[in-house]
Amino acid sequence: MGFIELVLTVCSIAHPAICNDRHLQFSSQESLRACAANAEPYMAQWAGEHPGLRIVKWHCAYPNQEQQSL
Repeated sequence: MGFIELVLTVCSIAHPAICNDRHLQFSSQESLRACAANAEPYMAQWAGEHPGLRIVKWHCAYPNQEQQSL
């Protein structure tokens, strides 16, 4: 199945128009559905470690599929 990424779109709190995607390696054993169901604690931890950024949307993806859609 390969790796799954948790893709966060984050924006600067100081400059809300400045946004970008962050790709976090999530798991190599789970499905996209399991990633989505279990992502909240990882997002909360990431948000706590990055207080100047706000998560505005997120999704789970296989890395190769995500790169092909760009």
